[in-house]
Amino acid sequence: MIEQDTVRLLRECDAGVRMGIASIEDVEKHAKGEDMKRILADCKESHKMLGEDLEKALARFQDEGKAPNPIAKGMSWMKTELKLAMCEKDETIADLMVDGANMGVKSLSRYLNEYKAASEEAKGIAKRLIAVEDALSADLRAYL
Repeated sequence: MIEQDTVRLLRECDAGVRMGIASIEDVEKHAKGEDMKRILADCKESHKMLGEDLEKALARFQDEGKAPNPIAKGMSWMKTELKLAMCEKDETIADLMVDGANMGVKSLSRYLNEYKAASEEAKGIAKRLIAVEDALSADLRAYL
């Protein structure tokens, strides 16, 4: 049970990291202000570092991780492109990213509760990812 919950939690974290990086890449080219660009770049780097930790943890279980749900990813991309086409401002980016970060926190918190038998390492990675998403949301509130 421990191994099964650990792998499942790590997979969900992996999907979350990949989704976070993709979302940042979708909006960063539209960022105007230097502070916004820095916030996005810092968050992307944090996600990449977590991705490396996840890759190592998953490799110990001979698991390749989990890609984000293609439908969710596609819907996110469409929403981003539509909103930015109507209003290409840092405030729009903040609105999109805060929504995404909050969804990530909610999902990861649910998985933490669902996979209670996961290893402490896996739970620690999930908590770090939640903290990164929380920090992004907090950093971007000034733009809302």
